[in-house]
Amino acid sequence: MDKENRNTVIFMVFAMALLLIYNQFVIAPEQRAKQQAAIAAAAAARQHPVLPTATPNASAPEAKSIPSSQRVAIDTPKLGGSVALVGARLDDLYLKTYRAKPDPKSPLIELLRPADADHPWLAQMRWESSDPQVALPTGDALWTAAPGAKLTPTTPLQLTYDNGQGLVFHRTIAVDDNFMFAVADSVTNTGTKPVSLNAYNFIIQHGPPADPSNSTIVFEGAIGQLAGKLELARYACHFGMLFCNDWSKKEQIETDSTGGWLGLTQKYWLTALIPDQSTPIKAEYLIAHQGDTPVYEVDYRGPVQTIAPGATITDTTRLFAGAKTVPLLQHYSKTLGVPQLDNAVDWGVYWFFTRPLFIVLEFFNSHLGSFAAALLSLTVAVRLLFFPIANKAYESSSKMKKIAPAVEAIKKKYPDNPAEQQKETMALYQKEKINPLMGCLPLLIQIPVFYSLYKVLSVTIEMRQAPFFGWLQDLSARDPTSIWNLFGLIPWSPAAAPFIGHLLDTNLHIGLWPIMYGFTMWLTQSMSPSSPDPAQQRIFALMPIIFAFTLSQFTVGLLIYWTWSNLLAIVQQYVNMHHYKVENPIDNLLGRLFKPKAAAG
Repeated sequence: MDKENRNTVIFMVFAMALLLIYNQFVIAPEQRAKQQAAIAAAAAARQHPVLPTATPNASAPEAKSIPSSQRVAIDTPKLGGSVALVGARLDDLYLKTYRAKPDPKSPLIELLRPADADHPWLAQMRWESSDPQVALPTGDALWTAAPGAKLTPTTPLQLTYDNGQGLVFHRTIAVDDNFMFAVADSVTNTGTKPVSLNAYNFIIQHGPPADPSNSTIVFEGAIGQLAGKLELARYACHFGMLFCNDWSKKEQIETDSTGGWLGLTQKYWLTALIPDQSTPIKAEYLIAHQGDTPVYEVDYRGPVQTIAPGATITDTTRLFAGAKTVPLLQHYSKTLGVPQLDNAVDWGVYWFFTRPLFIVLEFFNSHLGSFAAALLSLTVAVRLLFFPIANKAYESSSKMKKIAPAVEAIKKKYPDNPAEQQKETMALYQKEKINPLMGCLPLLIQIPVFYSLYKVLSVTIEMRQAPFFGWLQDLSARDPTSIWNLFGLIPWSPAAAPFIGHLLDTNLHIGLWPIMYGFTMWLTQSMSPSSPDPAQQRIFALMPIIFAFTLSQFTVGLLIYWTWSNLLAIVQQYVNMHHYKVENPIDNLLGRLFKPKAAAG
């Protein structure tokens, strides 16, 4: 390799090292500071009189701002909570089948939360009128329900409100076995004058998410399929985020649409309003402020309808509130005509890679019954798909190792003539039918798969808390083991060993799977032709260490894929090297381990 290329490689390695240092000591502290600020903002919100707070229950949350006598219980196979008769709003909902951690004793996931909880998040359906004289049920209005009412998949909830001025409001709330509510609002005019109303339905979240992902690869914020396209507005954009629509800078975004859907999304959870798909609406993403705390709102307004005396009008909307499981979202799109509801999953700008990859993973999981087995099977499928190209590359690599002595002889023959060296070397490559560029292909062709798998493991709830083997209970999290405490053998605690505790909680954390990945990367490098430049050899020797630390922060599922892929590649390389009778490090290692000792003289 000439001096210019060598300097380029050296520059890239040092640039990567600087990036790691910058990430560790600049970006990571900034992210922690932003998370602390979010927590502080939520604490400030608790002091606001509109939203008093109390400590939430850890396992089955209970709304306390409204007396239980003014609530109707929600009980479905997957949802629990209650409907507040004050405002007839959905503001108390938790997911029965999802917990914060793999531990079955960890808290259930809360989604909608009342005003007295941290990070309130609620949905409400109302009516509006341009006539201020029309008395409408506001957020403080007390609706009436039948005694002993309960909302279940088989028993819809019937609510009534009479404004005392000739308008009677009826609301029917139904829920299915999963996460979809249907709310039918009827208004009957018993008065003598016509009244004009329009539906105003909204979701409000007070303060930032309680547990933000802090990841540039995960979208969180306002989302909607409106006017035939996906409308996104992230809570706030950070360094390194591409194609980011910063909601915090625009604060108000309006879209006219016919049908569609819109809502607020977090990494795995979604609350979304779904109007009648034939109704023209005006949708809005809005940020208001209570003191220093942002209040995020997505809403839509329906067309104005005039109710003649003795007439009744009805507006129907649906509310999805639950986990973003792809098959379920697709089911709702198909059965309810909701356009592309599975776009709530953050497939990213490279959706043409991430979607097919998820489909393949889901296929393997449905047949094997395990995402661990599905991940290993996907790796084999990818290796088989790229087998012909990779095999050509490994053949070229083996031939290059075989002719290495001849290349070295050319350099000795023309020590002061690089041009002649290059000419003779290329002639040798041509004679042996070697393409030196083929060696890069096995890595390059897998980059789209690498990125797409990282995305899929990061954003699809099907991967959340999916166990592997042994100590791994969550494929979407990083390897919990660490070399700094000998993989759990030494019970370091931050109080007893602050420095070690810091290492366990930073980007210097490195577990067993990253180390195994680094070893397989070193082995694949050892089986490839080495550079004749000693400086470059030393630089490439550091690459497995650098990549092991870098990828240790990624989801462990990605490391499993890459390590398993490396092992399959090593087998493929080994077979090729034996075919071309080329020395390889595996045979050398086995020879050292099992070579009989010479008999003592």
